[in-house]
Amino acid sequence: MDGPMECREFEKLVPDFIEKKLDYQTLRRFREHYDTCEECKEELAIQFLVTEGLNRLEEGSAFDLQHELNRQLEDTRKIINTNKAILHVGLVLELAAMVLVSLGVMWIILN
Repeated sequence: MDGPMECREFEKLVPDFIEKKLDYQTLRRFREHYDTCEECKEELAIQFLVTEGLNRLEEGSAFDLQHELNRQLEDTRKIINTNKAILHVGLVLELAAMVLVSLGVMWIILN
């Protein structure tokens, strides 16, 4: 399922996002949709507050859920940016290897 994520798919993935169970590709698409859809931002905030709020009440611990949601969203941004950087470095290394192999083949043919 590549391409833009629909709101319906986003809503189904919210529990997995909260539990940090999304794979990289799904997480990237989830985050891209989140960044562009105000309704889904609200939906995520509501589900996060309810889910985590109930868990914290059961534990009896203090919490700042909006801060925790913001931190989890920032962590996803860092994961996505790191993965993009690794992919770019990989592409550069792959291109460099292809150039070296081509030069080696040309050197063999010319000698």
